[in-house]
Amino acid sequence: MSESLRDQLLKSGLAAKFKAETKPAREQHKKPQPVKAARPQAQQPKKPASTPHEPNLAHAYALRAKQEKDERDQAQRDAEQLARENRERKQKLAGLLQGKALNSADADTPRHFPHGNKIRRVYCTAEQFAKLNRGDLAIVQLAGRYLLVERDVALQAQEISPQALVLLCDPNAPAEDDVPADIVW
Repeated sequence: MSESLRDQLLKSGLAAKFKAETKPAREQHKKPQPVKAARPQAQQPKKPASTPHEPNLAHAYALRAKQEKDERDQAQRDAEQLARENRERKQKLAGLLQGKALNSADADTPRHFPHGNKIRRVYCTAEQFAKLNRGDLAIVQLAGRYLLVERDVALQAQEISPQALVLLCDPNAPAEDDVPADIVW
């Protein structure tokens, strides 16, 4: 028959043999303590003694939790501030471009341009197409739409939000390739 785990541990020397409690020791624990009739004194709980090099674990956890909460709160405040600034920029930009868009309903010539890793297009008239390639007109993005505007309006829009200016041709810039800018494709 197999031995109990306790016996096996005792044989291997991993567990020490405990002395059986004596009867008087057991009875001593059971005896009620005499009640003192002295005035009650408020006892303050004793704090565990800690040495200067021994950090209090609960205190360390509390500090870490407070620091993490402060970091989360700061990140949230930063995100709210950034969102507020973006809203203000969009409102300024919308106010600037109000009534200054030159997009024509009867425009039939597409002007293609790269934006956001894609080739986009805006329709313009033949006269606007020539002005756009000369740099007299520019393309600005507002609320997902591409608007044709005068050069000075586009530069003001760029001051408000650099991402708003999508296309402003420089007629004096060297050609990047052999394809002329005024070609319709």
